[in-house]
Amino acid sequence: MLDDPAVALTILVLALFVGFEVISKVPPLLHTPLMSGSNAISGITIVGALLVAGAADRTPLGTVLGFIAIVLATINVVGGFLVTNRMLAMFRPRKPDA
Repeated sequence: MLDDPAVALTILVLALFVGFEVISKVPPLLHTPLMSGSNAISGITIVGALLVAGAADRTPLGTVLGFIAIVLATINVVGGFLVTNRMLAMFRPRKPDA
């Protein structure tokens, strides 16, 4: 079924629209906690991209797209951890000034 490029492209476009609609409806107050949850999804994306980029029967297009997916998902994971760390720092007790 996914061998047909038109079906694969249709699924991609629909997923983009659904993702945009879901994210745009999230209030700004919830964006930071949801970033932590998206790290797990990006981790799964990294694993999938590594499989695609290193597949035995890879094509140049698959290798390039896999590499791009690895880079973008890694940026997302690192950014998510930095934002989460910064958010958690707000809840740490402050040291008194000496």
